[in-house]
Amino acid sequence: MARDSRTTRTSLLRAATDEFAAYGIAGARVDRIASAAGYNKNLIYVHFGSKDQLFDAVYEAAVDEILAAAPFDADDLPGYAGALFDFHLAHPHLMRLARWQSLERPGEVLPIAEKANAAKLRALATAQGDGRVDAGLPPPLMLALLVALSGTWTEGSPESVSKMTDPSEIAARRHAVVVSVGRLTRPSFPTG
Repeated sequence: MARDSRTTRTSLLRAATDEFAAYGIAGARVDRIASAAGYNKNLIYVHFGSKDQLFDAVYEAAVDEILAAAPFDADDLPGYAGALFDFHLAHPHLMRLARWQSLERPGEVLPIAEKANAAKLRALATAQGDGRVDAGLPPPLMLALLVALSGTWTEGSPESVSKMTDPSEIAARRHAVVVSVGRLTRPSFPTG
């Protein structure tokens, strides 16, 4: 029975996600991706054009997934940080993809990520301007710190939560992230 194009593409993307997460762009092998998906490697070129374009499709899908799982809310930055922490914990392979992307393509941002970041920065600037979020840091630095704090114990860190088995320790670390982001972003008011 012939497989449809959508099924083929989905299977190739799933196999490519695992391959790129494990080996990065340079280390990934089209033969392994095709074999894991159960297809001929020529179908990768038919559907995606090249290994680099396949990585772009995988990375774009990962960005879509994180945007859906952790919607940005400038009025609840601790909640946003907690949702990012949860996402990192549940999807360590996608966090590895992001690391590979930054290592092998430094400074390159896919249009979908650039658009999402621009919207977050505008919302953050508005919240700071309205006094709802501390304005002590420019929005790009504030956003970078929020993301970094949320990913402190992600896969690849010395104390990765994905290697932990104690739910109370994971909960304590999540709490630490949420509290830290709350303190970082809470507006400060003059006391005089």
